[in-house]
Amino acid sequence: MTGERYRAFISYSHRDAKIARWLHRKLESYRFPRRLIGRPGPLGPVPARLGPIFRDREEFAAATSLSDAVTRAIAASEALIVVCSPAAAASPWVAREIAAFRAAHPHAPLLLALVDGEPDAAFPALARAGDNEPLAADFRARGDGRRLGLLKLLAGLAGLPLGELVQRDAQRRLRRVTAVTVAALIALLALTASSVVAIRARHEAEQRRQAAEGLVEFMQTDLRERLKAVNRLDVLTAANRRTLAYYSAQDLAELPPDALARRARILHAIGEDDLDRKDDAAAAAAFAEARRTTGALLARMPDDPEMLFTHAQSEFWIGDLAIKRRDPGGAEAAFQAYIALADRLATVAPGDARSLQEVAYANGSLCSARYDMRRTDGLLDLCMRALRAMERVAAMRPGDADALRGLANRHAWVADVYFHRLHDPAAARRHRDREAAIIEDLLHADPANAQLRRKRIWSQRALGLIELETGAVARGEARLAQAIHDLEAIVAGDPANRSLAQTLAEMKQELSEARTREGERR
Repeated sequence: MTGERYRAFISYSHRDAKIARWLHRKLESYRFPRRLIGRPGPLGPVPARLGPIFRDREEFAAATSLSDAVTRAIAASEALIVVCSPAAAASPWVAREIAAFRAAHPHAPLLLALVDGEPDAAFPALARAGDNEPLAADFRARGDGRRLGLLKLLAGLAGLPLGELVQRDAQRRLRRVTAVTVAALIALLALTASSVVAIRARHEAEQRRQAAEGLVEFMQTDLRERLKAVNRLDVLTAANRRTLAYYSAQDLAELPPDALARRARILHAIGEDDLDRKDDAAAAAAFAEARRTTGALLARMPDDPEMLFTHAQSEFWIGDLAIKRRDPGGAEAAFQAYIALADRLATVAPGDARSLQEVAYANGSLCSARYDMRRTDGLLDLCMRALRAMERVAAMRPGDADALRGLANRHAWVADVYFHRLHDPAAARRHRDREAAIIEDLLHADPANAQLRRKRIWSQRALGLIELETGAVARGEARLAQAIHDLEAIVAGDPANRSLAQTLAEMKQELSEARTREGERR
């Protein structure tokens, strides 16, 4: 190993050896897109491949110091990659390797690859120490996923902007799939010239159709999420339109169920992207076509849970668009259809958490729509149905953060109905207290979660207004003042967020008016 240099050193717990081997292999075998190779960067020219990368074969838990070979490898490495998990956080060997790297290279890149557990429990303490926050890639399925996580590490090691690497990598993959599709098409044309291979030709045509639709789904799912993560959805705009035109011309009676389901998912994604771009007309076309597709799918398989779920999503998006267009009649009709589908889903798949979640979402959607319309007929019943369904989901998934966030949200809606529409502050207080308790429990487990910190502010604001209404003026003013203080800190870190700034101004006005009223009473 004399004189050998390493692009990076991988530190990991022996419990994570399998994924460490996978990561080592992927990092060394990845070939950068041709247009990026040789480009000057902060870490030198971009290479064709990264390497070599050092990974020791196993962790010696009984060792009291690093071996000479490992120490030399750390000294010869340009960066450190820590495979993070609760096991790694508890590993003294990983801690020694981080300390040795920090000592040898105090300003060199340190990259974290989260593979298991939550960040607070998985990131070794030494990895978070120091002035420079390390780059973190979340390899968990609910995080970045393996593909985007790998690209984050590659971008960090090569000194490339993540968005550009994601875009170039996606373009390369699309070119490869397109080349394969074109080659398959040429082969088909040659084969169909002979009637002897007619059966094979039909079979290969079906394979090509599936490959083409698989490419389309990749563009609208995996690629879409990756580009969304780096704010590059503009890259998909033209592809969205071409995909919609292609599918709109299809005879739904000829498509197999899996193709129909794929078509519907793609149309939902297209419509959601159109809404993000404020293109309501394009979104309406996508959602209408999706509903036509899922309706045909459900007609073929009326009791299939997956078909019921897929058609329910179409009705949700139609209703959501109607809300944005200020069309209360359209929203009411779509959400009523959504509720009917969710109830059928719960009937054919009783006891399934996803079915109950759809019951909660469907009733909650109509609850919020009627609340915004200032309609009180059936309002509380809708909101309570949503709450009871979400309570069952949370009971079936104990400790699940998503289920608990959904439950807190349902308590908040019931509280708003009691307070602002039914004028029952005591009932509103009970539900706001329950919401606040859930949020505090979630924050205790995930104190750095920015979304939860904001939810606590909205919860405390609502509790403060209830206290002002019920005569607990001092407590209400103190609670509002604390919520304002907390929101000011968030706005200071995100000064371009006009929505937060507007909410802060409204809260200050509420507190000012409360103090004025109190002064007049004195």
